[in-house]
Amino acid sequence: MSSLSDLVATSQQVGATAGRLAKIQILAAQLRALAPHEIAIAVSYLSGGTPQGRIGVGGAMLYALRDVPAAVTPSLTITEVDAALAALERETGKGSAGRREARLRGLFARASTEEQEFLVRLLSGELRQGALAGVMIEAVAAASGVPTPEVRRAAMYAASLGEVARLALGAGAAALQPLVQLRLFSPVAPMLAQTAADVAEALALLSSGVALEWKMDGARIQVHKHGEAVRIYTRSLNEVTAAVPEIVAAVRGFAAQTLVLDGEAIALDARGRPHPFQVTMRRFGRRLDVEALQRELPIQAFFFDCLRLEEQTLVALPTRERYAALAAAVPAAQQMPRRLDPDLAAAAAFYTAALAAGHEGVMAKDLNAAYEAGNRGASWLKIKRAHTLDLVVLAAEWGHGRRTGKLSNLHLGALEPRTGEYVMLGKTFKGLTDVMLDWQTQQLLALETRRDALTVYVRPALVAEIAFSDLQASSRYPGGLALRLARVKRYRTDKRAEDADTMESVRRVAAAMPTEAAAQHPG
Repeated sequence: MSSLSDLVATSQQVGATAGRLAKIQILAAQLRALAPHEIAIAVSYLSGGTPQGRIGVGGAMLYALRDVPAAVTPSLTITEVDAALAALERETGKGSAGRREARLRGLFARASTEEQEFLVRLLSGELRQGALAGVMIEAVAAASGVPTPEVRRAAMYAASLGEVARLALGAGAAALQPLVQLRLFSPVAPMLAQTAADVAEALALLSSGVALEWKMDGARIQVHKHGEAVRIYTRSLNEVTAAVPEIVAAVRGFAAQTLVLDGEAIALDARGRPHPFQVTMRRFGRRLDVEALQRELPIQAFFFDCLRLEEQTLVALPTRERYAALAAAVPAAQQMPRRLDPDLAAAAAFYTAALAAGHEGVMAKDLNAAYEAGNRGASWLKIKRAHTLDLVVLAAEWGHGRRTGKLSNLHLGALEPRTGEYVMLGKTFKGLTDVMLDWQTQQLLALETRRDALTVYVRPALVAEIAFSDLQASSRYPGGLALRLARVKRYRTDKRAEDADTMESVRRVAAAMPTEAAAQHPG
């Protein structure tokens, strides 16, 4: 039985290693040393997640564990930790919070100091030691002897990279072949996009042929149809068919017998303008009165890709051929608005029209590219409206991997004039260069007021210019608003904290947004 301490040592070694090839070799050696039933668990942990996915352990619960004494001698095995987290996931109902904390305390009491730190970072989603999916795929290939393209292709269609690793190390390339196909009612991870600054940059990057589509701020869905059977999945591959019966009915009406479609589900108001993202997401909640919500908040789908039509899987075909299949299978009114091969003036006009309709921006897609399930490829680019606010840094969390020893994830806020207190609006570690990380660590430590295991809290004095895509209603923060997709543009060393934007400014920005986020907040 492999110990958790071995995995923690591997994680630390990978985090302290700069070279990609060296990281791969360290991970491959660890994978080869594992028993078959441990491989999937270890791949999940070393990739920064768990086989159970999110299990509802928040920062408050992890903070409450800070007083658990560490074990002098580590004794936990990988499978024991997995079993403990699986049991934790099953704890529901009245009193479950207390039972969950008690289970975690029992687990942490058996963990050494290093193991406790590893578990905190793993469960908080902060385990970033550089073993992301791309590196792990290459490590699986190195450990198993299966060519990297074959591992990558299997990972595109498998339920988890851990399962791919278990099969590859157990039986080689032949064991992966059943995974390398688009199967009905077995959803695949969606293709993702990189970012372009504007439509001009996107056209330059995709010069061999480009399509522009509206980018809606809804829920990404993948729809599978075979005859009358229709199932709908989210981007995280959870089935939500029962939550959206009107989309099911619409897809049943399509002439094709067999389909797999990629699209966006979005709730529109009476004027045909999008509701804020969190309003759309009400249709996917756990406790649903579906019929009442269907009347109150109708939802519809706009499809932008066809991955299978009848017996033909289309993912390897160029985008323009998948568009042809989409046009043959889906009525025009239920396709995402699109413009093919626009010049710069037409592209700018299309982008402006998307914003005017209340949407986020546009997607630019290479007309000659295949569909890369689960990959954030350069053949899809997103161009979105960017807003900025000057906000005050309230705290920062210690980084991991290449950012170990540096304060990284910033807690951002604005002054609430009515109370004289700073109100948190969100966090971000994006947009920070190495130079900025070094500088902000020095500055924030000089402003420190207190700290815990993860976070340094500071006197509100440092001002940063923050770009973001949207402000959405939030019950998590006392100001009622939260940043979406925030990133640091620069530090405003020319500004004092009292010169930064206040919550009054934040509310004005929110009220002016097309998504009408502020309408969800009575503030």
